[in-house]
Amino acid sequence: MLRVAARLVADAGLVAIVLFTSAGTLAWWRAWVLLAVLLLVRAIGARAVFRVNPALLRERAKLPIHGDQPWTDRLLLLAVLTTGFIGLPVIAGLDVFRWHVLPRPALLLGDTGLVLFALGWGIKNLALRANAFATTVVRLQSERAHAVADSGVYAVVRHPFYAADPLILVGLGLWLESYAAALSAVIPISLMVIRLHLEERFLRRELPGYNDYTVRVPHRLIPGVW
Repeated sequence: MLRVAARLVADAGLVAIVLFTSAGTLAWWRAWVLLAVLLLVRAIGARAVFRVNPALLRERAKLPIHGDQPWTDRLLLLAVLTTGFIGLPVIAGLDVFRWHVLPRPALLLGDTGLVLFALGWGIKNLALRANAFATTVVRLQSERAHAVADSGVYAVVRHPFYAADPLILVGLGLWLESYAAALSAVIPISLMVIRLHLEERFLRRELPGYNDYTVRVPHRLIPGVW
C-alpha cells in the first residue's frame, strides 16, 4: 500500500507543479481545492480497491509501460496522459492568469466542474474495484487468468474507466474557471476514443468471452447512446 500511496502523492505533486508553474503563483485557491479533492477521492478509492484487488493497484503504481504492450497503445496512452493531465492544467494556469481567452464560467458552472471532477474519479474507483484486470496498459494478462469483467459498472458500459475521463477533464477546466482548458479537453478525449477502439479490437481478438460480453453490454461509454 505504501507504493500505491507514493504514486498518488507523486501524481498530485506533478499536477501541482504544472498548475502553479503555468500560473506563476501559489495564490490560486481553486487549484489547491482541486488538488485536495484529487488526493482525497483517489485515496478513499485506493483504500477500497486495495481490499479486493491489491495486485491491481500495485501494478498500476508502476510506470505505464509494459513489454507486452502494443506500441500503438503505448503511444496513445502517453499522448492521453500528456495532453490531458499535463496539457490541460498548463492551459488553465496560462489562461486564468495571462491569456484570458474567454470570459470565466459562471460561479454555478464552475462549482459544477468540481462535482464532475470528483464524480469522474469516483467512477474510476468503482471500475477498479469491479475489474481486477484494469491495468494501465492494454495486454492479455495470461499470467493472472485474464477474464471478462461484467459486473458493477461494467454491466452498464464496457469502458467505465474511460467514461470517467470527460467528466474529469472538462470538470477540471470549469472549476479552474478556464473555458479554454475545458474546450481543449476534446484533444485527450479524442485520443482516448481512438485508444478505446484499438483496445476493443484487441480484446475481441484475444480475450475469450469478450465478443459475447459486447452483446450483453452494447454501449461503450454512454448508457443508451454509445
